[in-house]
Amino acid sequence: MIKQSIKSILFISLITVFGFSQLENEQTITKRGTTSAQFLKIGVDARGSAMGGAFTAMTGDISQSFWNPAGLAHLEGIQTMFVNSPWLAETTFNFMAFAFNVPRIGVIGASVTSLMVPEDIVRTVDQPEGTGELFEAGDLAVTFSYAKQLSDRFSIGGNLKFIQQKIWHASAQAMAADLGAVFVSPFKGIRIGASISNFGNDMTLDGRDLRISVDPDPVNEGNVEFINALYETDGFPLPLLFRVGLAGELINKGKTRLSFGLDALHPNDNTESINAGLEFAFAETFFVRSGYSTLFRDGTEEGLTLGAGILYRLVGTNTKLKVDYSYSDFGRFDFIQRVSLGFRF
Repeated sequence: MIKQSIKSILFISLITVFGFSQLENEQTITKRGTTSAQFLKIGVDARGSAMGGAFTAMTGDISQSFWNPAGLAHLEGIQTMFVNSPWLAETTFNFMAFAFNVPRIGVIGASVTSLMVPEDIVRTVDQPEGTGELFEAGDLAVTFSYAKQLSDRFSIGGNLKFIQQKIWHASAQAMAADLGAVFVSPFKGIRIGASISNFGNDMTLDGRDLRISVDPDPVNEGNVEFINALYETDGFPLPLLFRVGLAGELINKGKTRLSFGLDALHPNDNTESINAGLEFAFAETFFVRSGYSTLFRDGTEEGLTLGAGILYRLVGTNTKLKVDYSYSDFGRFDFIQRVSLGFRF
């Protein structure tokens, strides 16, 4: 038991060292606005968001594919989740996930995340009122997950994801990976979790919107009048994020449970911060949650989070319906509400 605990702690420490070695975030330079695919930072579900995003060391929920894939290892049976939520600036956020536990093999899952921008008018300098065309933009991530319990106290997990950003006829693609671990300590079952997310290649826009025809020598006549060319765009890194967290039960007696979560975040495009949250459960059927996001971060608009949920067995079946709601304060951007719908078979 002691040897296994030491190995588990060493593995989590390895992820921690790897995370900090990849995140070159100087204290005097925040690097805000220097990464692509910002939609990868949006909390995908109502439960984790209602707890302020302090979900790295929580386990058994399908949304762990986002927060820490190692938490999927504790998933039982088959789970699905669907989220359709309005986001900032009249955009729409969507998340769908499916995962199942295969005995002696582990948990296998897949998810799709998208952020859709509504159609808008194409405007130019010569036609500021519109050319008669419409353009649209959107982000997409397709993720495949795997997690496994190596012992009753230690689990690991990982994601492999395809990422695409598109605006009109131009797009950028990337491949990325996530890695996480969860260790259940002997001290009152306190869980320790660590994960690193979005480790992949830079994203560079390409497409027919970047193709132009130029005259390499407009002064002289008789030369090649037009040459096809491309605008060369810069590549931008993905929003690499390292999380380490603690979670456990403050009360777990009879039908009453009160769990806490505490996460420390180290991103490559902002300053460090802390997320904290609580979840109260009655009979594992009714839930009330509260939290606070990005504590101690300068210039943040995030803050108080609240939420509730219900896990109800459908009459005459073994299927459970899971509905969660969250409210997240976004300061001058008002607030965001999420509703998650899920099934457990």
